Amino acid sequence: MTHPAPPPHAALQQPARAWFESLRDQLCTTFETIEAAQGGQPHFVRTPWQRPTDDASPGGGGVMSVMKGKVFEKVGVNVSTVFGTFSEEFRRQIPGAEEHGGFWASGISVVAHMRSPRVPAAHFNTRMLVTSRGWFGGGGDLTPLRLDTPEAATDAAEFHAAFRTACDRHDPAWYPRYKEWCDRYFFLPHRNEPRGAGGIFFDQHDSGDAKADLEFTRDVGRAFLQAFPSIVRRRMPEPWTPEEREALLYKRGRYVEFNLLYDRGTLFGLKTGGNTEAILMSLPPEARWA
Repeated sequence: MTHPAPPPHAALQQPARAWFESLRDQLCTTFETIEAAQGGQPHFVRTPWQRPTDDASPGGGGVMSVMKGKVFEKVGVNVSTVFGTFSEEFRRQIPGAEEHGGFWASGISVVAHMRSPRVPAAHFNTRMLVTSRGWFGGGGDLTPLRLDTPEAATDAAEFHAAFRTACDRHDPAWYPRYKEWCDRYFFLPHRNEPRGAGGIFFDQHDSGDAKADLEFTRDVGRAFLQAFPSIVRRRMPEPWTPEEREALLYKRGRYVEFNLLYDRGTLFGLKTGGNTEAILMSLPPEARWA
């Protein structure tokens, strides 16, 4: 049995992994600094996990980093690098894995659930996946309590502007394309409503220049690192009411519904034998339904 030549992305495995881990460190430091400014002392608790490696099982692992504080009620910044062979059923869904099933994947995933209803929740992830093909994927979105307020509009404008700048540095056509993709992806059909204020979302991103695509992925990460902490710092001093907090818990219920019903990252992690606690890190510490 002959195997296809590896794609150009195979040579970028270590630089990609190093970037995801570096971005993790920058985000954790920034979030801890925000907590300290509010008088909090919590730090990220890092929990490594490994998968066994043999002829029948995939290998690799990652680190789950979680912090619970005054500003960030729960924030997780996870990185993982995993490899192995997809199941016969799942490989048909992954480009380039149909025949041999082999894969390598590395990425970062961030979910922040905020204590204050005035501070929007945020999600971000980027990843590189290599089969007989290679590509990048990811994006980020913002979830305010309400979409119809001047504050939400201001925050969304800053968030989107950062991603637009990152995209425009590489191709001005990417931001409108990936914004529209985000709007479609982060939509709850059973509720007929968007999850939040959107952002960008992309998958199977392969422009033909793997090194340039890695730099684009770095720029997307830098955009999130720039925009989200700025929004948090602006909103965290604002007073809020018990009624707003109650509304936030119901809003989080929508977040749970999306992540368990539609989220591709959740499905990928569970289908490839990932760490269950790390995969479900995205769920809020408290939520409510009617």
